[in-house]
Amino acid sequence: MTKTITFAITHFSVAFTVVWLMTGDLLISSLAAIIEPAVNTVAYHIHEKIWERRRARQAAQQEQAPLVPEGRVCIS
Repeated sequence: MTKTITFAITHFSVAFTVVWLMTGDLLISSLAAIIEPAVNTVAYHIHEKIWERRRARQAAQQEQAPLVPEGRVCIS
């Protein structure tokens, strides 16, 4: 949990600093430091769901694939 908290602090700090250096505006930098990680978290969640579906689909395809002795080619 400590690693997660320190990563979140780092993420907020980087977002704030980058936007502040670009704009010089503390309000915009603060908003970006809050909004960007929140949006990124949602995007990551969606990415994980898509990735898990992909893995499940690949596993199902492997279960259906014919067993072929090593070194031989299966031609369907």
